[in-house]
Amino acid sequence: MKDASNGSGQPVPLMTAWNTESQIHLIIGANPLAAARCTKSLNAGATPILIAPETADLHFTLSEYISKGSVQWLRREFQDSDLTSLGREEVDRVVDMVFVTLGGKHTSSPHISTLCRRLRIPVNVSDAPELCSFSLLSTYSDGPLHIGITTSGRGCKLASRLRREIAAFLPANLGSAIDRLGSVRRQLWEEDNAAGLGESAFEGDDDDAAGQNHHFNSLVTEGDYWPLRKLVSITDSDIDAILKAYTSGRNDTSDVSGVNGVSTITKKGKIVLAGSGPGHPDLLTRATYNAIQNADIILADKLVPAPVLDLIPRRTEVHIARKFPGNADQAQEEFLQMGLASLKKGQQVLRLKQGDPYLYGRGAEEFEFFRNEGFIPVVLPGITSAMSASLFADIPATHRGVSDQVLVCTGTGRKGAAPNPPAYVPTQTVVFLMALHRLSALIESLTGFPAEDTERSRALWPKNTPCAIVERASCPDQRVIRSTLENICLAFEEAGSRPPGLLVVGASCHVLHSPQDGQKWVIEEGFHGLEELHGEVEAALEK
Repeated sequence: MKDASNGSGQPVPLMTAWNTESQIHLIIGANPLAAARCTKSLNAGATPILIAPETADLHFTLSEYISKGSVQWLRREFQDSDLTSLGREEVDRVVDMVFVTLGGKHTSSPHISTLCRRLRIPVNVSDAPELCSFSLLSTYSDGPLHIGITTSGRGCKLASRLRREIAAFLPANLGSAIDRLGSVRRQLWEEDNAAGLGESAFEGDDDDAAGQNHHFNSLVTEGDYWPLRKLVSITDSDIDAILKAYTSGRNDTSDVSGVNGVSTITKKGKIVLAGSGPGHPDLLTRATYNAIQNADIILADKLVPAPVLDLIPRRTEVHIARKFPGNADQAQEEFLQMGLASLKKGQQVLRLKQGDPYLYGRGAEEFEFFRNEGFIPVVLPGITSAMSASLFADIPATHRGVSDQVLVCTGTGRKGAAPNPPAYVPTQTVVFLMALHRLSALIESLTGFPAEDTERSRALWPKNTPCAIVERASCPDQRVIRSTLENICLAFEEAGSRPPGLLVVGASCHVLHSPQDGQKWVIEEGFHGLEELHGEVEAALEK
């Protein structure tokens, strides 16, 4: 006899999807959970009846439902006869489902559960798995797609977390793709019946296998032919190709898998320009993480940190930019041509950049290049180190009474030339990106005039202006060097370089941390705030 347990000695729950349209559901209680149960019932097409005394503290959502007439409120305590008198006529007034939101310790909960089980009425009692004949799943919905997770009453928050994790891996518009494939399935089913193939054997025991023979199922099997991102991108012409291939190959199933191949459906390539943030993988946006998981090929900047690259699936082709002084333009052109070649093959290309793609990342240049080639990129923002690095170094970019504006500059212009330095503004915080390799020249230009500058109309920065170098921001090996413009070059020379890094200049650098008297600079090593926070969040979700 086949073991029906899950290895823990407990039987495996029979998970089903019920059609509850027009059913009558009793909701006992008036708390926020009762409101959630009413919402669930209404969304499923059922009619909820709320049972709670007149004196109950009615949740505001319930009040709104009642005022609109979508929920009926019986202002009294539960009565045994409610189970057999409030239902539909076609089922002899027996209610279809009961939700008790009072909790397992309430005196009436075990009694209601016993009555429901005796009458074969499905019953759910909050926080009391032993009193339930069914439990609700943590559900993700997208059109006709519904994914449910249960932990069998052991942890509802954990079930919600698992639902979010699964949903994060699913491509956008999957529900619409299922609708489209459903229409194909109906057409194939009708053709099979017309051809006398309706009695063919079904494959497997999944709910979606029944009702359609193996000819259709072979079109959407797992494996390398139909990844989800390919299913969601099919077009009307692709549907026509599937139908044509299916009809012509109905009597020769040995070649049905041929329609799964790339040659049958020509998919136009897609390009994503995404920012990887300042360094720590937790600071990726969800959209960029999904792009990493779904890409066929990833073209990454040289400074994208290893922990972010570690998120790339092993099956994905990865190239790191071969940029070094004097080769930046050639490496950029190489990446553009590599991306274009992949797009013409119908692949999904991810151009992964450090920080934000539109902040000194050539993002707009790449957008224009691919658009001119007929591929309009999707651009995903990244958390820029221009703002976040100072935050991780405890430097407020703005602070009341100290700094009321922020200026972001590059320390390296086109062809490696030095850009014009900004004039001194006492209430301004200036962030210099790509500047540490020419730090000495930059400091000299801020605090003095070059010999060829005869106008000398720019306000110079005082040498005692606070500043800080922040390297590898947000990563465990983060380093912060706090000093002044007068001493920052000596401090940086002593500490050595740890790219990538940036320079922050302005009075705000000493708002939260100021060197003590006699200290020319302070060097701070390490940052573990995100790891500690991650551990606390994990612990909270496990509760």
